[in-house]
Amino acid sequence: MDILIIGGAGYIGSHTAREFLDRGHAVTVYDNLSSGLRENLFPEAAFVHGDIHDYTALFRVMSAKDGRPAGSRPFDALVHLAAFKAAGESMLKPEKYSLNNICGTINILNAASEAGVRYIVFSSSAAVYGEPEYLPIDEKHPLKPENYYGFTKLEIERFLLWYEKIRGIRFASLRYFNAAGYDVKGRIGGLEQNPANLLPVIMEAASGARQEVQIFGDDYDTPDGTCVRDYIHVNDLAVGHALALDYISKNGASLTLNLGSETGSSVMEVLESARRITGRPISSKITGRRPGDPARLTASSALARTVLGWKARHSDLQTLIESAWNAYKRKKP
Repeated sequence: MDILIIGGAGYIGSHTAREFLDRGHAVTVYDNLSSGLRENLFPEAAFVHGDIHDYTALFRVMSAKDGRPAGSRPFDALVHLAAFKAAGESMLKPEKYSLNNICGTINILNAASEAGVRYIVFSSSAAVYGEPEYLPIDEKHPLKPENYYGFTKLEIERFLLWYEKIRGIRFASLRYFNAAGYDVKGRIGGLEQNPANLLPVIMEAASGARQEVQIFGDDYDTPDGTCVRDYIHVNDLAVGHALALDYISKNGASLTLNLGSETGSSVMEVLESARRITGRPISSKITGRRPGDPARLTASSALARTVLGWKARHSDLQTLIESAWNAYKRKKP
């Protein structure tokens, strides 16, 4: 298939692009490089430098009128990975998230509809669920996001349902839990810029790029008082994207699935494991809770196993931390 990956120079996007290339698909990356990196681009993939707020550019690329070889046809599918994703920041800067996540996605959907793109794989989030009413969280769990980031992801899922109903676009909405780690084969070297997620923050502290790790609350109802999260390896996520596109294109049916490891690790567990694996002391400091942070989030990925045959294969803490540390060590001067 001929696939457009919007946000394909970013952290998850580059791993997803690599997975589709490995499976023999033709890939074009569309990215404004605001957080994505040129070093995350692959020579066998085409690249278009563009922004999701530029509707004309989006449409011209999707309809094979710009940035691609003469005689190209419109894309078969696109993968949407171009959202801002820091839950804490979204509670402080909702305008930023409205403009990028909501308005940007509307541009993507309208351009895809006009250009005749038939399939969309969307990077959603477990943040659509909010505070868990039961664990593990499955796809039938009530949808009550507790931060504005999660709200934007849920609204995009609702847009997709309407574009399916009205325009016939089939979609896969993949509700990630906490993406972590780096390519286990070491093929992706560009590190996240200004990360907000736990593991890259820990890696920056271990490598000397930041002074300490802030722990947002140690008084939650968890065994050690710190938040428990389900960490999923980015290679496992990338495989989930490929399998999801296979499914919706072969079956002509949309789907919404969790992608998680089905195990929970606390902030302190991740930090102590990182200290052991890296051999670095990694300073930390307890600060106050962040608004919108549930105490626990763990996934049920039973539906993904049943429907896609997907399984998290690299999402143990050892592999998550080792693969991340290897990437950060390669960048040390």
